[in-house]
Amino acid sequence: MSFAVPDSVRPIRDAVHAFMTERVEPAEPVLHAGGPEAAAALDGLRAEAGKEGLWALGHPRELGGGGLPFLDYVYVNEVQGRSEFGQLALGTFTLQDSLMLHEHASPEQRERYLEPLVRGDIWPSFAMTEPAISSSDPTQIRTSAVLDGDEWVINGHKWFTTGASRAAYTTVMCRTEQDAPPHLAFSMILVPTDTPGYRIVRETPVLGLDGAHCEVRYEDVRVPAANLLGPRGHGFVIAQQRLGPGRIFHCMRWLGQAQRAFDLMCRRLQERTAFGEPLARKQLMRQHVFDSYAEIQAARLLTLHAAEAVDAGSQARVEIGAIKVVGARTLHNVIDRAIQVYGAAGLTPDTPLDRMYRHARAGRIYDGPDEVHIDAVGRRILGEYAAGGNWEFGLR
Repeated sequence: MSFAVPDSVRPIRDAVHAFMTERVEPAEPVLHAGGPEAAAALDGLRAEAGKEGLWALGHPRELGGGGLPFLDYVYVNEVQGRSEFGQLALGTFTLQDSLMLHEHASPEQRERYLEPLVRGDIWPSFAMTEPAISSSDPTQIRTSAVLDGDEWVINGHKWFTTGASRAAYTTVMCRTEQDAPPHLAFSMILVPTDTPGYRIVRETPVLGLDGAHCEVRYEDVRVPAANLLGPRGHGFVIAQQRLGPGRIFHCMRWLGQAQRAFDLMCRRLQERTAFGEPLARKQLMRQHVFDSYAEIQAARLLTLHAAEAVDAGSQARVEIGAIKVVGARTLHNVIDRAIQVYGAAGLTPDTPLDRMYRHARAGRIYDGPDEVHIDAVGRRILGEYAAGGNWEFGLR
């Protein structure tokens, strides 16, 4: 596999890059402000993306998406990630949920949720994290669902259910089996957000940013038994199918953010002068360029290697665990250096770096904290040696 963008993908990637840099990024001040103007601006971007054939590129063609193969979409996702609004403007924010429904939904569920998702008519949300337990051990999830006749009765407390305040439904991970092994004790159930007992407590700001991360209580929420997604007790299996490729998408979007921060930093070094010469002439400033280049390149190669493994049918748990940690660290470090180069201006909204920095810090926690991935990668590699084997990098 060549880690350069393949010639076959270059035209669509270039088109997405142009859309991001010429239309989405300039619209960010309006989009950040919120309100009717932001909604109208986003609707306009979505309409333009549809007209130009850039809508839902990673969704399967049979669902009305662009049908890009997984590896091709990985390269496109990299440039789409330059802005936090890229997914919304290009209709890919529903991809993980759409693929999950495509694999496991019943015909009724597909008609009610999947088709509108791909069109962008409705928003999804996903509820796994709970405030009362460590999310690094999801087998301790307390939200429960009990079958009462032909209805599930759900009780529990979730938070960081992103987008719940605007979503049509939430996919809820909850305990449905009392005597099963931990990884077969949980199921996923689709809950319309207008169901009685579904109560949004608040939208939780993250480092001062409002991102529709909702805290939700489930108080005797009743939904039809047919709202079960996939087989009963297979919630973790479905979650793993969702999270593996999803982490690759995260990491590629982070690389898009890192590229943007790198560009800002290098341009600032050329334009800004201190002590009679451009900052680019200062050796300590060149150190920032070197370190950022090396980290971005390493993270990118690791991520594309993981994507290639997933595309070949591997669960790639070592590869995905590694990129989740390295990708989040790289993003944080590159943005941090760019802020340092900008000085006081980097701390203000005059550049995108202040928001990017806060979003980057969250990356080391969501989808599993660094410590969990580090431990799991080390355990799996050492397990190969304990079994009498080794970890031959040239063959992995």
